[in-house]
Amino acid sequence: MLPSDLLSYRHNGDTIIPKRLPLNEGAIALAVEAIDCFQNCLGKTKGELNGRLQELEGDSPDYRVKRGLAHLLENSFSTFEIISPLDPPLLRTRAFASAATAIPIPQNRDRVLDVLATQLSGELHREVLPADIEKGLYADLPENRILTEFEPPAPEALLHRYNLSQVQGIFYRASELTINAYRNVPGEYKILFRYLKLFQLMYYVEGDVDHGFTISLDGPTSLFKSSTRYGLAFAKMLPALLHVTRWSLKATLENRDPYSGAKKKGNFSLNDRCGLVTHYPPGKAYDSLLEEAFAQRWEKLKTEWILEREVNLVPIPGSVMIPDFRLVHPDGRDYILEIVGFWRPEYLQKKFSQVRRANLENLILAISERLNLEKSGVKAIDVPARIVWFKDKLSPRSVLEVLES
Repeated sequence: MLPSDLLSYRHNGDTIIPKRLPLNEGAIALAVEAIDCFQNCLGKTKGELNGRLQELEGDSPDYRVKRGLAHLLENSFSTFEIISPLDPPLLRTRAFASAATAIPIPQNRDRVLDVLATQLSGELHREVLPADIEKGLYADLPENRILTEFEPPAPEALLHRYNLSQVQGIFYRASELTINAYRNVPGEYKILFRYLKLFQLMYYVEGDVDHGFTISLDGPTSLFKSSTRYGLAFAKMLPALLHVTRWSLKATLENRDPYSGAKKKGNFSLNDRCGLVTHYPPGKAYDSLLEEAFAQRWEKLKTEWILEREVNLVPIPGSVMIPDFRLVHPDGRDYILEIVGFWRPEYLQKKFSQVRRANLENLILAISERLNLEKSGVKAIDVPARIVWFKDKLSPRSVLEVLES
């Protein structure tokens, strides 16, 4: 995403409108220019790259756009590394200790580097040149780090990322946000709720899969003290929402007047026709290695029970539960399987609360014996579900025994 000083937007009354770049020849030329600059600096220092970017920027009136494109390329598509024979602090210690034994004249400087290069070549079992030591002494400074990898995006993809980042920046100061996710396929809802959980956002849910969901989120400025970290998490949610086909959102924003410093409210709205493009993957097939291993072992069982991954969301008051699996028999019986593995006490309390509120008659709960339920303040006997205990791996046969009992 972009830092606040690179965000551009305008006001239309109380409504805030972020600046976006059109996908025309001029904008594509800016993107190509920035991408070429990074490609030409492969193997060079970050300081050299910054110098090239400053030359590219010049006194252009669209310098903020050029800086924004460069920021995205640097943070999302580039890898900078410290290249040094030894860890730079240790290398400095060795070099300065050697230099302290010689008279400080230019000729001795070269001799100290030659001696140290010979020593390091023997210790590291590879050739180390005096020039390598000179470059490595302060290689840990940001401007001396080397651009070792660059994965150039297509110019259009970079512009899409820039436009998305401009809109994401609007949510840094959101105090209230309401998302209406209309009737969509269940898989799209799951991606959205999993990202909400991943970014630890506070939300309240109303609705169901058949009619859609209304999701109310608390933003960073609704907290007792504004949290930049939470604001970033809030903005990271937007690319996940773009995976949903039909949706709309309304946000209330809190900003400060640049002249008086007084707080002022703003509004922002968006919907599925916004034209933004997400760079988030559509979702992994499994949420954990534990689930993936269980599914692979289940395929080897000789049973009529079919294991399904795509399970409908289970609405519960104020939230939803996303079951891990569903087990279906040809005679019409079906069970939901939820795996509770290695999690924090807060997660366990929430999970068991969800299970109790869902009150499902066809729920199987697989619980790791490694969990300290007493310390978490929860009891498995209080849960209206069939319980399967496991240690490191969940055995398909233990689940099958419950199904056939």
